[in-house]
Amino acid sequence: MWASSVRRTSKALSCISRAYRRGLHVCIVGSGPAGFYTADKLLKSSDEVKVDMLERLPAPFGLVRSGVAPDHAETKIVINQFTKIASSSQLGFFGNVHVGKDITLQELRSLYDVVVLAYGAESDNSLGIPGESLPGVFSAREFVWWYNGHPDCATLPVELQNLDSVVVLGQGNVAIDVARILLRPVQDLRTTDIADHALEALHCSKVSKVYLVGRRGPAQIACTAKELRELLGLKGVDVSIQQSDLVITSQDEEEMKASRIHRRVYDLLCKAAQPKASVPLIGSKKELRFIFFRQPVRFLASEDGQGVAGVQLEKTVLQMDAGSGQQRAIGTGVVENLSTGLVLKSVGYKSLPLEGLNFDSKKGIVPNVGGRVLKAPISDTDPKFEPGLYVAGWLKRGPTGIIGTNLVCAEEVVISISEDFKSGLFSSHPSHTGNVGLQELLMQRGIRFVSFANWQEINALEIEEGAKKGKPREKLISLPEALKAASLS
Repeated sequence: MWASSVRRTSKALSCISRAYRRGLHVCIVGSGPAGFYTADKLLKSSDEVKVDMLERLPAPFGLVRSGVAPDHAETKIVINQFTKIASSSQLGFFGNVHVGKDITLQELRSLYDVVVLAYGAESDNSLGIPGESLPGVFSAREFVWWYNGHPDCATLPVELQNLDSVVVLGQGNVAIDVARILLRPVQDLRTTDIADHALEALHCSKVSKVYLVGRRGPAQIACTAKELRELLGLKGVDVSIQQSDLVITSQDEEEMKASRIHRRVYDLLCKAAQPKASVPLIGSKKELRFIFFRQPVRFLASEDGQGVAGVQLEKTVLQMDAGSGQQRAIGTGVVENLSTGLVLKSVGYKSLPLEGLNFDSKKGIVPNVGGRVLKAPISDTDPKFEPGLYVAGWLKRGPTGIIGTNLVCAEEVVISISEDFKSGLFSSHPSHTGNVGLQELLMQRGIRFVSFANWQEINALEIEEGAKKGKPREKLISLPEALKAASLS
């Protein structure tokens, strides 16, 4: 199967090379893994392909920079590969350009032969329950962006010095990440690229207990074994799991037979729940408590109404869903309250639409076939596509998979582009001025875009400032700081 995929990709790239001899102007919106992998496949197809990459932040690399946990430095090594791609003379980087604000999608389509939207998911699913807007209720994405120094969330009002517990709703990898950051000894984070404001807040933190709440049971938990093993192995942290929650049914067994990952995760939880010999520790001990078969139904306000004081949880049971063939959680009406002053909702990322773009608000994706954007209204019998418009990454398939998943996704999109060019769905047109036209338009509007050379100046300063503190880098968070470092202010 893998060999077949390689042959198909190689054939498609060969087709692109022959088809694009006249030159093709491609614009990729978004500079995360999906954007860079797509750019790489296109650049390798022909010397005549010119790619411009647009990013609303001054810094590239998207999820790798702002989503990967600071204590997972090995995952960020892929930035070296992306930097090599960005150094190509065929690629132009335009940071600090906000598509939908500084320039419209329609304008990009008038400038380029091909536009690939790969800007990911910058919002969150909503629970839609009372009290969700209370201060102290944040999405896990916001918390991740806060400790990673993302400009949008650098000033998130996270108060940890007066808290003893945090409730995390969800049990996927992002939930595991935030729980680990809250419970890990702060000295372990001092040599990472965590933002200084987050490091100081964690240093002053009084949080001693983190609850990880899931609607279903330990046989359905959505994290990977690697992430869970790291969390369970934190020093000075007691793991609490109700033995009764580990009792599984025949349906659970069937699900785990079909998923080796779920079996490994379940076995890790069973091992963690076993009684252990008490070992005296110096300093205060922390606790990680897994709560299964519970779903949030209401956020409870503090007495003065100025913040969250807890979460009301409803006990659930699992029932087989005939449509999906999987077990789903059903509320029983039995509720209990869990006190806390900070709730992090890890219930899924969500992409945002652009004006003039066909968008499925329920699924949070752009309707597509193989990355080709479908025209509205959508017809199953006679699908019609937007010529020259494609999607990749989370915007294409939803917020699923790991960084490497975007490589396969990018291959599929590039194959679609090649096939569509050969079939005449779009063509390289002289009126599509690409890079030259984009620069002219941005200069007319006074948009100070950050080139990749500018980014390298920012990068050098971040590394220099980080070295003074024993860190790999100290991220420049504010736009004025970044533009100054790039000699653009």
